[in-house]
Amino acid sequence: MNQPVITSEPFHAAIDENYVTSFLMELLQTPSPTGYTHHIMKRIGEEAQRLGYSFELTQKGCGVISVNGAKGNAEKVIGLSAHVDTLGAMVRSINADGTLRLTLLGGYMSHSMENEYCQIHTRDGRVYTGTIMTNHPSVHVFSDARDYAREEKNMMVRIDELVHTKPDTEALGIRTGDYVSFDARPVHLHNGLIKSRHLDDKASVAALFGVLESMKRTSWQPQHNIVIFITNYEEIGHGASYIPQEITEMIAVDMGAMGDDLACKETDVSICAKDSSGPYDYMMTGQLIALAEREGVEYAVDIYPHYGSDASAALRGGHNIRAALIGPGVHASHAMERTHQNAVINTARLLSAYIRE
Repeated sequence: MNQPVITSEPFHAAIDENYVTSFLMELLQTPSPTGYTHHIMKRIGEEAQRLGYSFELTQKGCGVISVNGAKGNAEKVIGLSAHVDTLGAMVRSINADGTLRLTLLGGYMSHSMENEYCQIHTRDGRVYTGTIMTNHPSVHVFSDARDYAREEKNMMVRIDELVHTKPDTEALGIRTGDYVSFDARPVHLHNGLIKSRHLDDKASVAALFGVLESMKRTSWQPQHNIVIFITNYEEIGHGASYIPQEITEMIAVDMGAMGDDLACKETDVSICAKDSSGPYDYMMTGQLIALAEREGVEYAVDIYPHYGSDASAALRGGHNIRAALIGPGVHASHAMERTHQNAVINTARLLSAYIRE
């Protein structure tokens, strides 16, 4: 098999750092746990249309943004996907004392959410605040408070209302099946670091919009037709199990993990060669590596044995595509995450170079 051929001249796409980071901060502050993404998808649609792109929703609620390429044919259509759904929870039941028992949405450690502020979203549109705690939250009361197992059955939400019984909480309109979102608490530091919950995968969504904004502002065009696919059920595994049928190859844009024997840093673009679903396309991965080197983008190639992506979901869904996976390096994924603005900007630069080839 031949190695990928790329042009010798760097592209150096003009990505607007202020636009990308400000849009990212807005996304981070918009609650969107898996299954409760209609508000953030509305904002995504508004921003796409403001930039001059069409926006459609699938029946499942995914967002589709189409961009015409210079060659304008259907032989090769590149899909770029990222997801707006995040980790979250749902009310499983109301406890006798008016607190809420939870069921988790997505794969995370219960203790990583302990003592975090949250919001409860009722079906009739009301929003209440609260705090996620264990059922034994105080060392002054419970002898096992330190050792109490941090697992789903032992976690609850203390609502910021004067409730003492189950009927008190029901009177607020809170019911089983209501969504619970975790406060992201985003901070953009002077040194470029961004710490927040839900950088997975809103950092990648911001990178994709950086590409869109750059194309519009500087009037460059991809070589082939592009479909940007924003999914809403990635955290539970079936986000891109359906993708628009015209897509022939797909890059899932999702956070790169850090730790153990991984090379990725918070300033890097992660290029994943293999995850729990198996290896990604050899030629696409090789081309992304070559382009990262040509563009002077900090990158790392890693293996993620505990990871799956929207590209994995599309392949499992039976789509006849080639697929690759890249994204900004994120520390402490599915906990209190942190990345650097350079990783987000360079992800946008690498994607821009890829779709220009």
